Amino acid sequence: MATADTAPVHPRALPVQPHRGPRPAGPAADTPAGTLIGSVQRAMRLLECVAGHQYGAPAKQLARETGLALPTAYHLLRTLVHEGYLRRDKGLFFLGEAAERLSSGGARQKRRSTIAGALAGWRDSAGAPVYYAVYRDGEIDVVGVCDTPENPAVEEWADFRETAHAHAVGQCLLAQLDEEARRDHLDRHPATPVTRYTVRDGPGLLRRLERAGRAGPVIEHQEYSLGTVCAAIPLTVGTTAAALAISLPVDQVDRLLPAMEQLQREAARLLGSLSLFISI
Repeated sequence: MATADTAPVHPRALPVQPHRGPRPAGPAADTPAGTLIGSVQRAMRLLECVAGHQYGAPAKQLARETGLALPTAYHLLRTLVHEGYLRRDKGLFFLGEAAERLSSGGARQKRRSTIAGALAGWRDSAGAPVYYAVYRDGEIDVVGVCDTPENPAVEEWADFRETAHAHAVGQCLLAQLDEEARRDHLDRHPATPVTRYTVRDGPGLLRRLERAGRAGPVIEHQEYSLGTVCAAIPLTVGTTAAALAISLPVDQVDRLLPAMEQLQREAARLLGSLSLFISI
């Protein structure tokens, strides 16, 4: 179930937030002055200063607050406006679209880091690979996968989006949809056997989903990948269907239910923050 687009995620450091005022001592403070580009430093100071003024600020005020000579500030401000990092309106400077893209990109990185940390914790707690997926725009979207070399994720040997009927994550997501949405999905991605254990057709899958219910866990034995068993639990994240899942080798099937129950307990404690994951 891991692909180039759904590769295992690993915790990353959070992006450094802009800092105003004196710089703290540290590795950057020890950088030889000759290797730094002064104009870039000054431009960054102006950007940080503008970001601190919700209603904009004039060039003279920005020059004064950053300690820059007014001609230097004017030159840098014009350059930043030209590049889209600032915009000027009625003599006041505001953050531009380019700076806002940087900000939103940093927020996405922070959310991905949050996902990575949560998945890694659940992986270690359950002792199994963990998958997080949502149903978005009519398709299965695996947001994150976290495994270890000792407990690798299932290899996606058949297109994961087209085989939702065959794996626990897909069945769990489809179970949360209404009947019309389920039938629409199966019209676009018909249920066909992936292994000899896979549900044989659409009507058979729909009957199974009705029995499982929208709030129930889903257990799958070798329906997507021979030698692998999976369990998925539904998550209520706003109006979006979402699911967490684990997988284990079939010879460890006795661990599947206890690991799934552990995952449910762990996820319940962070359910409020899962809404952040949807916007990834």
